[in-house]
Amino acid sequence: MASFTVKTAHLHCVVNTVRLLNMHRTKETLCSIRSYVTEGDNRIPKIYTKTGDKGFSSTFTGERRPKEDHIFEALGNTDELSSALGLAREFCLDSGHTFTHQLDKIQCILLDIGSNIATPRSSARESHMQRTRFTAQPTSDLEIWMDEFTAELPPLTNFIIPSGGKSSAALHFARTVCRRAERSVVSIVRSGEADPEVARFLNRLSDYLFTLARFAAMKEGRDEKIYKKT
Repeated sequence: MASFTVKTAHLHCVVNTVRLLNMHRTKETLCSIRSYVTEGDNRIPKIYTKTGDKGFSSTFTGERRPKEDHIFEALGNTDELSSALGLAREFCLDSGHTFTHQLDKIQCILLDIGSNIATPRSSARESHMQRTRFTAQPTSDLEIWMDEFTAELPPLTNFIIPSGGKSSAALHFARTVCRRAERSVVSIVRSGEADPEVARFLNRLSDYLFTLARFAAMKEGRDEKIYKKT
């Protein structure tokens, strides 16, 4: 059993998780749990690697790039988006919402997106691309979920200010982080370094989160703040 090191601050969590995700794609569990210890090795691994002390980090293809590179900027934004979703999910669980399994799945999909971003096509071998390819299916799932929520919502007739209770407000916050993640990914996709479906998914995800925020507010009986010209 292979081991890996999670290093969120330096974005190694996404880069090193590429191998983990692809080894477990055939399993039924949504997010696989791995041991930090290799078989027969009882040593406790260190959370730090020191490999990024000079301001460089590695892509999945083995390239060493400066940490301010657009690849790592995009990885950081998708990582932040997952954290924002995790916080929103906790509020939604506290409120008894039944759609949280969708947020679970989306957080796992964001790791798949990170794997794709961390595999720049200019330096990737075919084996790299096969293992990190991102398809259109997750985007289609978002559209189906959105249509189901929209069917229950009243028509949107005004601009809405993020509000509607903690669940709704947290989902709105995640939506704005999603927009930033999308902006940072667009140039990478346009240059051919990542799959176009990555940008398409993030674009659709922000619409999904807006819809879900409204749905959460409605289910909780909370009023949404309406924009009024001052």
